[in-house]
Amino acid sequence: MSQEHLSGSDYLREIVRAPVYEAALITPLQSMQKISERIGNNVQIKREDRQPVNSFKLRGAYNMLAQLTEEQKNAGVIAASAGNHAQGVALSGKKLGVKATIVMPEATPEIKTSAVASFGGKVVLYGDNFDDAKNKAIELSKEYGYTFVPPFDHPYVIAGQGTIAMELLQQNRHLDAVFVQVGGGGLAAGIAVYIKQIMPNVKVIGVEAEDSACLKAALDAGKPVPLEQVGMFADGVAVKLIGDETFRLCQQYLDDVITVSSDKICAAVKEIFEDTRAIAEPAGALSLAGLKAYAEQHHLKDKNLACILSGANMNFHTLRYVSERAGIGEKTEGLLAVTIPERQGAFLDFCRLLGGRAVTEFNYRYSDDKLANIFVGVKLLHGQDELDSIIKDLHKNGYPVEDLSDDEMAKQHIRYMIGGRASKKIQERLYSFEFPEHPGALVHFLERLGTQANISLFNYRNHGADYGRVLCGFEVDANNIKVFTDHMMDLGFAYKDETDNPAYKFFLS
Repeated sequence: MSQEHLSGSDYLREIVRAPVYEAALITPLQSMQKISERIGNNVQIKREDRQPVNSFKLRGAYNMLAQLTEEQKNAGVIAASAGNHAQGVALSGKKLGVKATIVMPEATPEIKTSAVASFGGKVVLYGDNFDDAKNKAIELSKEYGYTFVPPFDHPYVIAGQGTIAMELLQQNRHLDAVFVQVGGGGLAAGIAVYIKQIMPNVKVIGVEAEDSACLKAALDAGKPVPLEQVGMFADGVAVKLIGDETFRLCQQYLDDVITVSSDKICAAVKEIFEDTRAIAEPAGALSLAGLKAYAEQHHLKDKNLACILSGANMNFHTLRYVSERAGIGEKTEGLLAVTIPERQGAFLDFCRLLGGRAVTEFNYRYSDDKLANIFVGVKLLHGQDELDSIIKDLHKNGYPVEDLSDDEMAKQHIRYMIGGRASKKIQERLYSFEFPEHPGALVHFLERLGTQANISLFNYRNHGADYGRVLCGFEVDANNIKVFTDHMMDLGFAYKDETDNPAYKFFLS
């Protein structure tokens, strides 16, 4: 099927006739009682985590494979993916008797490669990232005559995902709005184009992670444009460039787009668990995070709102990070840097000033005889307004204070490094890095880093994710800053200059 000039009615026909139920299930639309009461709207969640591959991706993959000619089926298919699309293609191939090859980055965790193999897919490990794997898959498709199955930008894939909307409207005819996560745009495009043909009064809102908002970038530019880099926490939506066809449909049929932070996603993972006992992957909880943010921004009350739990292929070790950050996302915890007098009883006085609030974290190390800088977490019952009130009271009582609740470096690194000041005055530059995680990745990182400058600070944290994160300080003479900056650019790693970060100045510089 050509994707030129496909109208909304064309897509409606393709969605209705998609044979996805030969492999996929009709998933429940489950009420979320606790969060409904908390935000004053009727919230329901579509349980795509209940699919045989624990994500919605099976729908689009199966629909595309089912439409292949016998010649194409006999030749086999190939896809590139490090996650849910891989499993969807593998199971679809098994159901239809089509040989499926999946190219995955070399750093892909074993839990994901073994899942693909268990569904009958042949795994080929290649490259450091998705783009490497995709290029290899396209190369192999040409060499062996395989049909390449894209993860989102194809009408059959889009139509397969659109069957979710068909179920939604059958399960609740009184919906006011549906919130859908956006990665490459296949899910959002399929749901939006169907709903707008059948019940155009129902709003469809796209939700993106702040650090991978490729749809927002495309809307601003009027066409798909690549992001320079994307955050990997919600890896299921970590897409640099939205598809051409998915963008066309999203631009035409979505009512609005909202972006949310990683902390708000963590809060949504926690809330899904508390209401359903399901453990969503970060991308799977993204739409609920957007629902909450949109309802708050637009003062929605007594509305029927639905979101999609798009997947539950969570790396178990990521739960540690989610648990740690959920309180910040929910605004039930605030993080502060505070200067207090260095004297006996000063901490007790400070805690008393907090008015009986629970201290969730307290990090401190002696630095001099007069003042102490502390990193403190405070439990909040009334969100940002309460935190603002605490900060105001601290200032009023003579305590210098900095709100670090939205400071990514403070939450990722500094909280574990309090007291790490240099023993002498040095000319220091500070950088944070991300690099693909695999055995030997840290050694590889250090080898690439070389000996351009003396390392004066180093913190490495890995939550079992696909990417390792490093905070690194370098002793750099002022006259050599340009040479050193050029070296940073040549390394090939995603990095950020953190030298002017307030948390660094407060605790480490």
